[in-house]
Amino acid sequence: MNFQFIFKLTIFTMLLAVPASNAVHAERVKDIAGIAGVRSNQLVGYGIVVGLSGTGDGNSGLTLQSMQAMVSRFGLVTDVSGLNAKNAAAVMITAELPPFTKLGQTLDITVSTMGGANSLRGGTLLMSPLLGADGETYAIAQGNLVVGGLGVQGGDQSSLVVNIPTVGRIPRGASVERMVPSSFLETPYLVLNLHRGDFTTASNTAEAINNIFGPDVAVPLDANSIRVRAPADPSQRVSFMSLLENVEVQQAEPPARVIINSRTGTVVIGGNVRVTPAAVTHGSMTVSVNEDFNVDQGQTVVTNGDQTVVAPNDPVITPDTEIAVSEETATAFVFDTGVSLSSLVNAINAVGASASDLVAILEALREAGALRAELIII
Repeated sequence: MNFQFIFKLTIFTMLLAVPASNAVHAERVKDIAGIAGVRSNQLVGYGIVVGLSGTGDGNSGLTLQSMQAMVSRFGLVTDVSGLNAKNAAAVMITAELPPFTKLGQTLDITVSTMGGANSLRGGTLLMSPLLGADGETYAIAQGNLVVGGLGVQGGDQSSLVVNIPTVGRIPRGASVERMVPSSFLETPYLVLNLHRGDFTTASNTAEAINNIFGPDVAVPLDANSIRVRAPADPSQRVSFMSLLENVEVQQAEPPARVIINSRTGTVVIGGNVRVTPAAVTHGSMTVSVNEDFNVDQGQTVVTNGDQTVVAPNDPVITPDTEIAVSEETATAFVFDTGVSLSSLVNAINAVGASASDLVAILEALREAGALRAELIII
């Protein structure tokens, strides 16, 4: 029995082997893993946007030199002093080249100012090469910009800015001129890399694939990678991958983690977090200092016969400080053995703890060894 017959038979077997009841709790392979070597590539380029309504870079030296180099391509000779970049802007161009993109296909590009331009609205990007990490040109960009922002400035230097007018998009604004070689059809094996490495998920993925395509088709290499034997024929390999990426896998439960954003006060507690027996007392003390000043300006009275002269004295400033201390009654609560996430949140909310109080309580529980979770502060 050759591999082609086995593969065709497996297609029918797969349709019968996957129970519909597991679809709710499982994830597809395409959602949790990617194929090694099949990835996008970043492209970047430099260009000039022209046709702006006085919102360009002005007399920027970089923009003027770029304009001079641009016109010289058409056989024109001019001096930098004879150019004005008021209606032009130097920009950086970025794009993403998807895998298997062929010559002549188009890409969406993002254009961003790198000088003093206030807005790219109404501008046109002149022909610019997009380079890869190896310095080779993979696409050529050109077209009219779509800008979602708006910037207006008055004669008194007052201004109004809506969104970001210094960044624009050109849908299908770049044409692919070079293909990126791929090893997808060159090796007898394909390697699946999990988006989030986990030994249990890697084992479950290999087991799910083998249950459908046969034993030893998939072998877990480590917590992140699974090696899969694939057909050598290109058409069969594509069909094989179409079935493989839709295989449903039971993912492992994530590790117990508590994520704290110290800048915003955001706290995310995973569902597997547990707390061992512990008693927590939390209160707060408020110290207020009210600083005031008393000003006393006396006067001197001089009497000479029938005449009385009143002369004001120099003012005397006396500081008056009032300090008050208030302390809230500390509230205590107890965590029993194996307290779950819902019980933990309910107990902390019951005492009216704020976000900062919650962070302090969780850090104290970790130091005491009562928090059964990894505490990550970002």
